[in-house]
Amino acid sequence: MRSNIVLLLIMLSLFTFGCSKTEKNIIEIRETMFAAQISEIYLNAEDYLGRTIKLEGIFKIGGNNEEPIFYVLRYAPDDCCGGRGFAGFEVRWSENLPAPLQYTADDSWVEATGILREHRIGGNKYLYLELVSLISLDKRGAEYVNR
Repeated sequence: MRSNIVLLLIMLSLFTFGCSKTEKNIIEIRETMFAAQISEIYLNAEDYLGRTIKLEGIFKIGGNNEEPIFYVLRYAPDDCCGGRGFAGFEVRWSENLPAPLQYTADDSWVEATGILREHRIGGNKYLYLELVSLISLDKRGAEYVNR
């Protein structure tokens, strides 16, 4: 009987700490609290830099033709006037990955996984995800989020 309990504890430990360990290290931005989780990360960026983040959203292309900027976002309430704002991150492929890695079409629904990084322009800090994965999805989630 005692050996069965020990065996059960060993199996439970392997299950708990085995293959799923890497998944526990990923911060997944959920649809139900999307804007709140994004805000938390921006407000406390130092706690999240270097961590892996996974989210689904709309792939958007901004900037200009010479220097496009790529985003994964959802529409959220604007801070001041009730207009349309955005919640999400700029995304970039890692410079260490083999070229050429393509982005996807503007306005497509994607799942992005990347490491949170920051860059500076002048005295301002900006966050972005250094992509390790960008997958186009057929099924779209909620494009407009309130929380």
